[in-house]
Amino acid sequence: MNDLVINKIKKDTNISEKQIKNTLKLLEDGNTIPFIARYRKEATNGLDEVQIKEIEKVYSYEVNLLKRKEDVIRLIAEKDLLTDELKMKIMNCEKLIEVEDLYRPFKEKKKTKATEALANGLEPLAKIILSFPNKNPLEIAKTFSCKIDDNDKKLEGALFIIAEYISDNAYFRKYIRNFIYNNGIIKSKEKKDSEDLEKVYEMYYSYEEEVKRIKPHRILALNRGEKEKILSVTIDFDKEKITQFLKSKVIKNEKSPCSSFVMLAIEDSLKRLIIPSEIREVRNMLTDKASEVSIENFSSNLKNLLLSPPIKEITVLGFDPAFRTGCKLAVLDKTGKVLDISVIYPHEPQNEKEKSKKHLKDLIDKYKIDVIAIGNGTASRESEALVSEVIKGTNTKYIIVNEAGASVYSASDLAKVEFPNLNVSERSAISIGRRLQDPLSELVKIDPKSIGVGLYQHDVKQKELTEALDFTVESVVNSVGVNINTASKSILKYISGLTSKTIDKLIAIRDEKGKFLSRKEIKQRAKLTDKVYEQSIGFLRINDGDNPLDKTSIHPESYDKTLKLLEFLNLKVTDLGSEKLKIELNKINKEETSKNLDIDMFTLEDIIKNLEKPLNDPRDELVKPTLKSDILTIDNLKEGMILEGTVRNVVDFGAFVDIGLKNDGLIHISNMSNSYIKHPSDVLSVGDIIKCKVLEINKDKNKVALTLKDI
Repeated sequence: MNDLVINKIKKDTNISEKQIKNTLKLLEDGNTIPFIARYRKEATNGLDEVQIKEIEKVYSYEVNLLKRKEDVIRLIAEKDLLTDELKMKIMNCEKLIEVEDLYRPFKEKKKTKATEALANGLEPLAKIILSFPNKNPLEIAKTFSCKIDDNDKKLEGALFIIAEYISDNAYFRKYIRNFIYNNGIIKSKEKKDSEDLEKVYEMYYSYEEEVKRIKPHRILALNRGEKEKILSVTIDFDKEKITQFLKSKVIKNEKSPCSSFVMLAIEDSLKRLIIPSEIREVRNMLTDKASEVSIENFSSNLKNLLLSPPIKEITVLGFDPAFRTGCKLAVLDKTGKVLDISVIYPHEPQNEKEKSKKHLKDLIDKYKIDVIAIGNGTASRESEALVSEVIKGTNTKYIIVNEAGASVYSASDLAKVEFPNLNVSERSAISIGRRLQDPLSELVKIDPKSIGVGLYQHDVKQKELTEALDFTVESVVNSVGVNINTASKSILKYISGLTSKTIDKLIAIRDEKGKFLSRKEIKQRAKLTDKVYEQSIGFLRINDGDNPLDKTSIHPESYDKTLKLLEFLNLKVTDLGSEKLKIELNKINKEETSKNLDIDMFTLEDIIKNLEKPLNDPRDELVKPTLKSDILTIDNLKEGMILEGTVRNVVDFGAFVDIGLKNDGLIHISNMSNSYIKHPSDVLSVGDIIKCKVLEINKDKNKVALTLKDI
């Protein structure tokens, strides 16, 4: 491990050197992030997955940065141009762009106006002019001999060399880049003959904002509008101030007749070489930051959606709404098994409303349906009206379910294998129903990018987005854990330490030879290596096996410590979750027990938590979705009315809330709190059940503005 890199991580993350070194050593030894976060807290002093991931990310960047510094130093040294001062400057760079700025003068250049002039032997002429003698440049050119005879051509070549010399100066570039960022105004306007039929970019037709203050979502909107050839985007700034800055640095003698000539070179360098590339750099900086914020927001929303609490032990009717092709229905028992598949045509053009109502009523009576889960796509609200009529006078409730990504799953190879005899829309109805029973198990079957809880997801860096979302899913799945005897391949692929090959082997053994009865048996029957077993086993549960500890998230490596604690309390492993055990655990002094039994505090607390709640699921502590029995229309609303809703999406400018209408209501960030908040996610998360007040109703656009203030 490089001490320079360690110190940089320490500075960037505010995490101690010991924690960083221990974490990097654990990662180097092949331990996964979920495993380290859960089972190596004593080594990391309780770092969570996000902190461990940040250490890994910063370490990777710093190692790559250091490698690039060393490569640049070597390349410059090979040209015999490296000085101690330059080497120190390169080693002190904190960003890759700063290293590249310093390397720019030494790079092998493609053919440019300056390289052509250099080939013609004009560098000495440029140097003479830059010494600012008391001579006119033309006089100097007349006495200067080189490959060309034309004096004007000599001066033109010298000007190009000086312009490139100015452009290659790392200090100048950094100053200009920072000046544009701190003082620039980003502007956009509608392009001539553009086609923005739905006025998506209307607010940007004549728009301007300070570069340093522009919000990330606006950057992504401008980028997309520009890409779609609807907007032209520019950055405006005081070019004269930059010109004067270069003049003060480059022109050493204003009285010299050469000063006006060098001034022309400064202006040429700015216009042709520096400003276009530095505007690109500033735009890239803004886009990178916007992409990073958007990905963080997407990841946060995805995490909250995946952690949506399951509604267990219910019989569900999955309802996939549509007009022309009909509404597909799937009845699922309490375990998610499909009991019935059918289709009704209550809407246009068939309008078989009464027939559809009767069919729904028959299904409710036959299967004792507890809840109808209606997808929120096309014909959702029309279907809601139908369902609310049918369930009047019954104990059946309904709920609108976010169906984002259901169609992607339904057409996937996985869905074809799972339900080979069903069509796409029938599979979709099953997916919608199962999302209510166990959101996590169903959502892991879908590419996280298709779940639709982000903003401008197609405009951010796709590799980084994929990595961040996969990490989020992995984090959630491992925090919840899975029952090895019922888990699908879709969810097992996110379990720490398991490979596709190992998963196939586990499922084959389970399906062919019967369920696993202990964690120990998993290792023996599947012939897992010690490392795979160590990394994965704590996240694999056996709810009704031979050893009660196997249904907890206590790692088998801590079973001896757990038994030691139980013996200390005169309890048995069969007492897990009992009131007697909870009472005894509440009596103990943790610090004394930790010392007496030689169990570190992190492991002890983890053991106690699992003994109290052996089947602990973090989702159980969250508020369950609200089930409905009647419909709400925009005509029912009045300003000032208090409503209950579910947060569907959180973006930079606010949150979209399902209040039971066709379109979600919007709580703008300015209406979330009476005090300043940095981001809507400081207040709301996807899946939150909230009370909100109707602020404004726009019936023409079918839009409702909501507020959290003064409720």
